[in-house]
Amino acid sequence: MAMEPTVKVVLGSIAFAIFWVLAVFPAVPFMPIGRTAGSLLGAMLMVLFRVLTPDQAYAAIDLPILGLLFGTMVVSVYLERADMFKYLGKLLAWKSQGAKDLLCRICLISAVSSAFFTNDTSCVVLTEFVLKIARQQNLPPHPFLLALASSANIGSSATPIGNPQNLVIAVQSKISFGKFLFGILPALLVGVVVNAVLLLCMYWKVLSVQKDVEDVVPEEEVVSHRFSPATMSHLNSSNSQELNNALDSITISSSPGNHAETLRNRGNFGESEIQNASKEGSNDGPVEKREENVSSKTDEYEDENFTSYDEKEKWKNMLWKVCVYLVTIGMLIALLIGLNMSWTAITAALVLVVLDFKDARPSLEKVSYSLLIFFCGMFITVDGFNKTGIPSAVWDLMEPYSKIDHAAGIAVLALVILVLSNVASNVPTVLLLGARVAASAAAISPASEQKAWLILAWVSTVAGNLSLLGSAANLIVCEQARRAQHFGYNLSFWSHLKFGVPSTLIITAIGLILIGG
Repeated sequence: MAMEPTVKVVLGSIAFAIFWVLAVFPAVPFMPIGRTAGSLLGAMLMVLFRVLTPDQAYAAIDLPILGLLFGTMVVSVYLERADMFKYLGKLLAWKSQGAKDLLCRICLISAVSSAFFTNDTSCVVLTEFVLKIARQQNLPPHPFLLALASSANIGSSATPIGNPQNLVIAVQSKISFGKFLFGILPALLVGVVVNAVLLLCMYWKVLSVQKDVEDVVPEEEVVSHRFSPATMSHLNSSNSQELNNALDSITISSSPGNHAETLRNRGNFGESEIQNASKEGSNDGPVEKREENVSSKTDEYEDENFTSYDEKEKWKNMLWKVCVYLVTIGMLIALLIGLNMSWTAITAALVLVVLDFKDARPSLEKVSYSLLIFFCGMFITVDGFNKTGIPSAVWDLMEPYSKIDHAAGIAVLALVILVLSNVASNVPTVLLLGARVAASAAAISPASEQKAWLILAWVSTVAGNLSLLGSAANLIVCEQARRAQHFGYNLSFWSHLKFGVPSTLIITAIGLILIGG
């Protein structure tokens, strides 16, 4: 692509630089507006600077990617409501054989769950589980948090729904879900094992220390936490007051001491009966006995009704959970057989909404719409930067040394992706390089094109383990751990880097041998 006029190149570079700074450092002092607003600002500047026309900006938004991302997020919300992640937490603690066994379990469960439910989701829901289990067994949380974050990144590389950059690659490359999975699966399996071995080697002494006093956390507390993000209230103040008044009146009228009064008000005990009882010299005794008898019978009747109601609700809840799991499995099967990924995910999400048979607003509000908006702004900003011609010019310089038909070319390409993924973040890197890398590989052979896309997916994802800022999953684990009540732990940048650099380089190299060999 030819370079645009100098004015457009400069203005487009400024807009992209602003987007990049706010995406990588969302709380910069001079403009702490966050990633989402930063992406919209970059997109708006691309239009204002006339790098893109408004129509070109709208056309740059990739709706299939947004649809796939939305659908998988909704499915994840319903899986969380169906206690899927609580069961994963129980699996972590079930018959654990000590610290080393626990670390290996975390690596495996984190990788598998991230492959099918995204790495960010897995990190959000499993971080506090890991902290609680480490506290329960009186173990240092540091190696387990690293195991969770690094394995989540490695595991998410295996499927198009594992992370956002894979969504982009799958839609742009049109590689089917099954080919994507089986193309990267060998690298994933070896990578998870090697990652666990590296963690065990680096923290063997720490994991072998047994403390004298155990600060035991009950198992019920380990699995009791709910991980859904906070949602908006669905009642305003007046409605809330009405609801509270209604509940109070129901409570008062249904309390045991008021059953007799309620029955008397309905005419079961007339005034004449009370007077007759008084004339017989019983001083209200017979009436009180009858009231007690009726009250006790009413209580027994209500207890039976409540027990029956509880049993019915229990079975309904169990049936609903089974339906959620069956729909999710059906979605995965549909993806494996090659159906359209975006519409498959959206269909699964809507089936779950219908099966829930209640207002879907609380569940839909748990979807990260800020992430969807961030993607919209990023698509426009990256497309505008591509229009300047700078990425094409840089790639023209690198392309002769990045051919994937020989080992040296694969190594150079991987190094470029690794550096860019940590400097410019992985999703913009995929958007900037994807089409160019694929076109260069297609000139060699059709099979090479698919291999190039898979290399891009593998390296851009595993690159997230290099530093704490390398992926959103790392930051989620860090923030969740820091803010956890009673179990807080600060995972520092340097402590992550100490493990992240050797792990990333070794696992990336192993994956390249298995994928590119």
